[in-house]
Amino acid sequence: MTGVLRVGNASGFYGDRSTAWREMLDGGELDVLTGDYLAELTMLILGRDRLRDPALGYAKTFLRQLEGCLGTALDRGVRIVTNAGGLNPAGLAAAIGALADRLGLAVRVAHVEGDALARPDALTANAYLGAFGIAACLDAGADVVVTGRVTDASLAVGPAIARFGWGRDDLDALAGATVAGHLIECGAQVTGGNFSFFTELPDGGHRPGFPIAEIHPDGSSVLTKHPGTGGAVTVETVTAQLLYEVGGPDYLGPDVVTRLDTVRLHPDGPDRVRVDGVRGTPPPATLKVGVNNLGGFRNAMTFVLCGLDVPAKAALVRGQIEAAVGTDGLEFTLARTDHVDAVDTETASALLHVHLRDGDRVRAGRAFSAAAVELALASYPGCTLTTLPGDATPYGVFTADAVPQADVPHVAVLPDGTRLPIPPPETVAPVTAGPTPGTAAAPTAAGPTRRGPLGELVGARSGDKGGDANLGVWARTDATWEWLRGWLTVDRLAGLLPETATSTVERYELPNLRAVNFVIRGLLGPGVAASTRFDPQAKALGELLRSRIVDLPAALAAGPPAAVEADR
Repeated sequence: MTGVLRVGNASGFYGDRSTAWREMLDGGELDVLTGDYLAELTMLILGRDRLRDPALGYAKTFLRQLEGCLGTALDRGVRIVTNAGGLNPAGLAAAIGALADRLGLAVRVAHVEGDALARPDALTANAYLGAFGIAACLDAGADVVVTGRVTDASLAVGPAIARFGWGRDDLDALAGATVAGHLIECGAQVTGGNFSFFTELPDGGHRPGFPIAEIHPDGSSVLTKHPGTGGAVTVETVTAQLLYEVGGPDYLGPDVVTRLDTVRLHPDGPDRVRVDGVRGTPPPATLKVGVNNLGGFRNAMTFVLCGLDVPAKAALVRGQIEAAVGTDGLEFTLARTDHVDAVDTETASALLHVHLRDGDRVRAGRAFSAAAVELALASYPGCTLTTLPGDATPYGVFTADAVPQADVPHVAVLPDGTRLPIPPPETVAPVTAGPTPGTAAAPTAAGPTRRGPLGELVGARSGDKGGDANLGVWARTDATWEWLRGWLTVDRLAGLLPETATSTVERYELPNLRAVNFVIRGLLGPGVAASTRFDPQAKALGELLRSRIVDLPAALAAGPPAAVEADR
């Protein structure tokens, strides 16, 4: 089939803007509207929901959003594809049917299942399925398709397969659609949300609209948004999202390995960016499996240390807490937020965060928080805390492994109840792990320098993948790229961000994007739910890097790139 498929996205996570579904349906023409609700932490939340009630396990907010929008979508012929099914796609599909009956609407609902794996020792274990099950549901006439754990990009790739009739061997087209799906999966993050240069956006980043991918039969696409919505779609906003939560140039997926180093971005008019040139290779023989387990219980208390002798005050608290509850599972982090000769209490104070993780709920609960409060009149001068004592809360631990694609029963449950098995790809390729690219510094031109924040010249986007973090950095101009690729080495990163120095760091170059991407192994420990870092998901790591004062080449000017250099 020819033509352009307009796929919008109205949700980037469980808790995203509640009005986005209505905004997207009313804002302009769409063929498909997707909603991404799942993340590693979300699967843990849904797993805990199911422990309380086996009928749950899906994103309840989606059902509330759909109530006011389902009739509009049906009237306008907009098909809905969402992974809000989480751990219970059949349950959500049934709930949508019941909702439609109550509203007096005739709706054809299908769902995809098979991702849930039997792991008796795990709270949740789900394989990341591909897009062909979604396509089968749409081919069977579904108005709404609900999935469990599929790759985020599959929500857009599935409709493209159904529209254009791609097969397993159409690797470049599948790869192109994968890039489009990756770009819109996080909602407004590609239209100016969380953008390093938000002050340059037309509305200052106040209310970015949600994105649309216009996917073409060859897999190329144009990224855009509805007219009149906030934010912007530019080569740089697209670059930022393209670098989000990725690793090396090989972007592994269940249907195709997408070569990120082949992606090219071109301006295509106001709020329009063309994405083309994407190449794909056969997928691996295995599927990624995300596993969540309950790791124990956690609690935290924060002491305010004001004025002089801050290190000594922190040492005193540490000794007192350890004497009261023991040392196992305790972590102390001193945040030197205090200023010398400050004129008010807040700016004169440092914060001592004390975390405790333990398998014993009692020890991690009131036994710990009460011990902290009991120091109020028996510790350092000016002792105060930021919170009242509280009970411990359970935390999860995320790990990932792999299973053969052939061992996972990928099934499309069609609107009439027919169960259609989705066979795995016949052609697969091994994942090759070579030496880390780009670790050696390229020659950097000598010349006068000036002191300034790195962020004057580069943008950054960072995020989490289990216990690892990724940090993508892009140059705004060709001249800055020639400097950046030789200057920002792994060793330089360790100097600028000392917390990364003890981690294994992989560095990859993406010249088409004028970007380097760092994968920092183990920075987040056992994953977001268990992390005690101030920034547990590494979302601010890129902005920390941009704030560091370094020697910048004097010849490189700060500010937005010239239009001629925006075409990548």
